[in-house]
Amino acid sequence: MTEAADLVVTNARIYTLAGDDDGEAEPDPEEALAVRDGEVVRVGDTYEIEFLEGVETETIDCEGRVVLPGFIDAHTHVENTGRYLVHADLSGADGSEDCLERLAEREAETESGWVQGFGYDESEWDGDNRSYLTRDQLDRVSEERPVVALRVDMHAASLNSVALAELEGDLPESDVRREDGEPTGVVVEDAAEIVRSRISPDYEETRELVTAGLDHAVAKGVTAVHDMVRHSRSPQVYRDLEAAGELPARVRINYWTDHADSVIEVGLTTNAGSERVRTGAIKTYTDGSIGARTAKLFEPYEPDENEAEPDPEDDGEWVITPDELEEIVEQADDAGFQATAHAIGDEAIEEALSALEATDDPAGSRHRIEHLELATDEHLERLADAGIVASMQPNFHQWARDGGLYDQRLGRERRNRTNRLREVLERGIDLAFGSDCMPLDPLLGIHYAVNAPTEAQRLSVTEAIRAYTRGGAYAGFDEDRLGTLEVGTRADLVVLAESPWAQPERIDEIDVSMTLVDGEVAFER
Repeated sequence: MTEAADLVVTNARIYTLAGDDDGEAEPDPEEALAVRDGEVVRVGDTYEIEFLEGVETETIDCEGRVVLPGFIDAHTHVENTGRYLVHADLSGADGSEDCLERLAEREAETESGWVQGFGYDESEWDGDNRSYLTRDQLDRVSEERPVVALRVDMHAASLNSVALAELEGDLPESDVRREDGEPTGVVVEDAAEIVRSRISPDYEETRELVTAGLDHAVAKGVTAVHDMVRHSRSPQVYRDLEAAGELPARVRINYWTDHADSVIEVGLTTNAGSERVRTGAIKTYTDGSIGARTAKLFEPYEPDENEAEPDPEDDGEWVITPDELEEIVEQADDAGFQATAHAIGDEAIEEALSALEATDDPAGSRHRIEHLELATDEHLERLADAGIVASMQPNFHQWARDGGLYDQRLGRERRNRTNRLREVLERGIDLAFGSDCMPLDPLLGIHYAVNAPTEAQRLSVTEAIRAYTRGGAYAGFDEDRLGTLEVGTRADLVVLAESPWAQPERIDEIDVSMTLVDGEVAFER
């Protein structure tokens, strides 16, 4: 006699995303599925699944809603997502004054220490000076306490006078922006990293931030994250939460190169770990970001509002030099680790590709390039030939509109060459989607992928969803257990209030009704 299921999901439109159906079309949905011991044991019509119902079987009636495999965010920073929720959230601010008001509110509700704000994006401010927040502006928040506002990409930070004084002598001069010889309060790259280290939370606050970030993730339908961890106690927090039975989603920890010697010494390897927490890649920078004008480009940035012509030397900077990158990739690959490189500008992508191509088996190791915003045609061909995974962020298309960040920094021609998701897929490159917590919201990312400005940047609904499910699973060596809903996979799924196929122009407005991990409810609206 067939053993009864623990859970039956019925009256649903279940898109399993299994098989190789036409990625342009809406797949045919199933009606129901059954779960036992956290694993999908049957998918089919309601009549068939009802035979697995027992006395103690739990039933979820989806009332005709869409069910998908749980989203896998293949590039995020969970602790940073928590910062938005705990500290001053500057994302969505409509100008510098709005940012200052939010920081002042945070200053008023805290008694001491740094006043912290996260996520401002000056490129989106209408009717305002599209400049980074400055020391003089942040001095209006407080003249007694250090104040920091991190740009959305985390590659630039704005400091008030107290913060600058506290960090005096610690910041590399090359990354401190000055005007008429005086610091403006804006620091980038290595200097911004020193700021982030200075405000790094202790274990208890890290646990608060990580818990808030994970709760937010499952509320957005995310059942697994690939977390990019640097100078953080997050790995300990994840394992402690798992031991306590309080970890709501799966976590793949990608360790920054700062940790490489340690993780290799203690014997960790890619894919080592448990059902919920596993070791991922060794991750490195190459360049910075387009927003901070530090992504490394073959041609200089567009002139800013105070310049008439491009500055030939304004072509970004190396955070990790090509020689250092080669050594990092070689060390990770020799130790049996997946390697992944942050590369945004076209010159940075060139160097990242060269380093990863030089390894013995880049496809078998599933080496990755993160972001890949300004890849050339040649780069895409080489990615396909080498089998390197493209880990991209479709939500970055928020900056691809007329007059947006890409126009401001790169000009129209290069803007139209950013994030060419369609061409990545058409060349047969494995594509994984992540959010980079800008913001952490897969449905928003899917919306941007489906409604991108140009055909080369645009995907179908099915293709975009696959990149946020199957694509992330493949990038994390998890395709046999995650990313689809078929017999033998884990019962990680998300229930949507509406169908993205029915409203492709409004996918960002769809609510997540329920998220399940291992067949247990992690979030219910």
